[in-house]
Amino acid sequence: MTENDALRQHLLRMLDWQDAHATFDSAVEGVPWNVQGVRPAGLPYSAWELLEHLRFTQWDILEFCRNPAYQEPDWPADYWPDSPTPPDADSWDESVEAFRANRESLKALAADPGIDLFAQIPHGSGQTYLRELLLVADHNAYHVGQVVAVRKLLGVWK
Repeated sequence: MTENDALRQHLLRMLDWQDAHATFDSAVEGVPWNVQGVRPAGLPYSAWELLEHLRFTQWDILEFCRNPAYQEPDWPADYWPDSPTPPDADSWDESVEAFRANRESLKALAADPGIDLFAQIPHGSGQTYLRELLLVADHNAYHVGQVVAVRKLLGVWK
């Protein structure tokens, strides 16, 4: 195994993070409909807002990596939902599935030997593929922890 192969394996593990803390999948599993949009006392976000922020931001980073015609969304308006509550009972599961699909696409990018992880993204301003993969893993870990905190405060964490 080359050093590059080892790096790719580490990146794949980071995108799933099953070692040092709760995973995305465990954090979003089994959140009751009646609390998905509740902001616990003292916090400015609900589990729904965090889930949608995770989904959108991960998609945005993926899109930046793969789309030469990428247009940066407006911060912060485009990165957070308009409402603390999901629009309907299916929205939570749809958002979770979209996050998972985009995570798989990021893992495919990380594993692709045709992509030089150290190369600058051609349409970027100096960012590398490695930087973007590390950024998304770090961002996801941070906000997954917040989802767990929200669930604990609402009394719906295992």
